[in-house]
Amino acid sequence: MLAGLSPARRRLVLGLLAALVVGAVAVAAAVLVPRLTADSPTPVSQADPGPVLLVPGYGGSTTGLQVLADVLGTAGRDATVVPVPGDGTGDLEASAEVLGQAVDAALARTGAATVDVVGYSAGGVVARLWAADGGAAQARRVLTLGSPHHGTTVADLAGSLAPDQCPVACQQLQTGSGLLRRLNAGDETPTGPTWVSIWTQDDTTVTPPDSARLDGALNLTVQSVCADSTVGHGQLPTDPLVQGMVVAELASGQPVDLGPADCARLSS
Repeated sequence: MLAGLSPARRRLVLGLLAALVVGAVAVAAAVLVPRLTADSPTPVSQADPGPVLLVPGYGGSTTGLQVLADVLGTAGRDATVVPVPGDGTGDLEASAEVLGQAVDAALARTGAATVDVVGYSAGGVVARLWAADGGAAQARRVLTLGSPHHGTTVADLAGSLAPDQCPVACQQLQTGSGLLRRLNAGDETPTGPTWVSIWTQDDTTVTPPDSARLDGALNLTVQSVCADSTVGHGQLPTDPLVQGMVVAELASGQPVDLGPADCARLSS
């Protein structure tokens, strides 16, 4: 397929695919049939944070998220990065099943009643799939970080120009994919946990950046806290300001509507 493209277009396609891996995005063409419990989850107590599970995005790299997990650990949280199958390029629903197993193990290990989940990039979609499939009853808070909840045009271009180089997860985060249509057709933020979505306006991997916006969540851009921030998609887990925002939003109590008055404190 790539051999038939002009050199310029071939470079474009390869660049788009590299951006998917570096930026950690994903897509879902697989059929999503959420397992809705007979009794809807009730809102859980926000007072007692349990363990934190961090979910990587497309490409499956855990390096950046481990840095964030270490920051959370320094803040006194029990934080674990959950490796996803297939290097994060396979079916996102399979990753959601792995997340569910990790949640069960964390609850059994700690004796906590609920977990907090942080999903980076495509990992945020994985967290939503898990929540829609019954996980909402086990979560106190779900925080997504630069997640393409409504798809990314980068995946659209990759699928259009080199479909044989766009694996299942790439297909599943194309705008209008079957998985995303089903995931977004009902309540984007199911009852049970409280929801936070953080993203950067300078994102060139999740495009448009406000694909990260979730109805019913506390939606925050990095620039709404520090207007001059130029953090990109790949730097979200390791940027000190973003790390400060994540720690603040995972604290005991309700999510906090951060703003410019918090910039200096969170950036230090």
